[in-house]
Amino acid sequence: MFTAIIAEDSKPILRNIKALLESSQLEIRVVATAYNGEEALDYLHEHPVDILLTDIRMPKLDGLALIEQAKLLHPQLKVLLISSYSDFEYTRKALNLQVFDYLLKPVERPQLLEVMERMIDQLKKDKRSELEPLRGMVDPAYLHAFELSSDPLEQISFLFVLGKQPFTEGADKWHAQLLQNELSAASAPYKCRVLPLNASNRFIVLLQKAVKEKFPTAAAWMNAVRSRLLEIGVHLSMAGSFQTVERDKMGPHCEQYGRKLDNELNLTASVLLDTDFPIVQQRWDNKALIRDFIDMIHQRQKERFTLKLAEQLQKWQTENRRIGELEDLLNELTNAFIQALPEDELEERMNLAADIPNMFEPESYSHFSSELLKWSEKSFELLHARNRKSGEELFAQINGYVLLHKYSQLSIADLAQKFHVSPSYISRIIKRYTNSTFVHYYMQLKIEEACRLMEAKPELMVKEVSDALSFSDQHYFSRVFKEYAGCSPTEYKEKLRSQT
Repeated sequence: MFTAIIAEDSKPILRNIKALLESSQLEIRVVATAYNGEEALDYLHEHPVDILLTDIRMPKLDGLALIEQAKLLHPQLKVLLISSYSDFEYTRKALNLQVFDYLLKPVERPQLLEVMERMIDQLKKDKRSELEPLRGMVDPAYLHAFELSSDPLEQISFLFVLGKQPFTEGADKWHAQLLQNELSAASAPYKCRVLPLNASNRFIVLLQKAVKEKFPTAAAWMNAVRSRLLEIGVHLSMAGSFQTVERDKMGPHCEQYGRKLDNELNLTASVLLDTDFPIVQQRWDNKALIRDFIDMIHQRQKERFTLKLAEQLQKWQTENRRIGELEDLLNELTNAFIQALPEDELEERMNLAADIPNMFEPESYSHFSSELLKWSEKSFELLHARNRKSGEELFAQINGYVLLHKYSQLSIADLAQKFHVSPSYISRIIKRYTNSTFVHYYMQLKIEEACRLMEAKPELMVKEVSDALSFSDQHYFSRVFKEYAGCSPTEYKEKLRSQT
């Protein structure tokens, strides 16, 4: 609905024009009438209006002077001039003031409605054009509602970005309508507009420049807003300034304010950031700390990691550290856990990333800390389970390979090269699943194979069995055989003959 003011010194004509508009069912609401130019101008000083219908000849301030001064107050104001035939020269001058159109007296309904319909169409086009810088930045549904409203963007010069303070209650109240109501009340009588950012839980606030008459600084206005919202249990942080933002610069300013807010957010205290007066917070170098955590992940030191993380989270809360530091730590931990998983485990990697605690969801820092510790323990359990699975698979492959090469001479170095792992890892895997060293494991397999050969082919000489299994000489084979079988190869062959 668009707003209109009628300035006409003839009461019958004024009443007639007002009645025609109010019965027209057009998207127009007559918000004021004036019997001279001064009255109309006084109203326009206090209230933004979309449409001015004015007579040319009026006492105190004529129509031309009214239009000229009204345009200075509201450059996008649409003006319909009402004149008589004798005022045509005035009408020509008025057209130079960018009057939308003019009507001759007496004003007839068809002509008035035709002009007003065109004026409304133009106002809608202007509004869409005004909002163009916000497209892609603001939630489209709310932008459309703003487009249909009568709020003149030309009156809005200041821009702020506000977000809910992390780890605080009030999430159920964090929505556009409530914020709009509260910020409008805090800013009254000056206009502000709250619009949700697209794909974000933050909002931008567009604020009328004249608000400086009530609040001398941006900090004063932000404090008033924060106090009002605290009364209903909503905690916020905000960034912006009382510097005029051109419409085509709204996007870059919004991104800039958002980045500054991200950079200054604290764990416990809300931030009201006047970007004209940047605050300087102490910065800590956390690289060494993050490296320690990553090393503990690589070394699978779950208990030490958990204790250290719990201690660090408590320390950061006490020091009211920046949210960005916590985000950096969380990102590094996530990457370290993901990198510790095999590349082919895509699903596990995706699940691990999807389970990251949302930085802004928990209503308390202690709840967030608890969830982060649970997530870390779950991530370690996933690594340990994957390691167990990897060990089982690797041992099965090693065992199969060794069984195929019982008649060769294998070493740990050969296996390490074959399976692309370190010799020490081969040793640990074999020890884990056989409870013996590689040499013992391998020799046990060879001696078992020697026993099978002598049983299957009694005619084979001991030296032939030794050579087949790649022993260096018969005497060495005999010593190893006796160590593992409890008797010499010759004695074993005798036992086999006695059993037949």
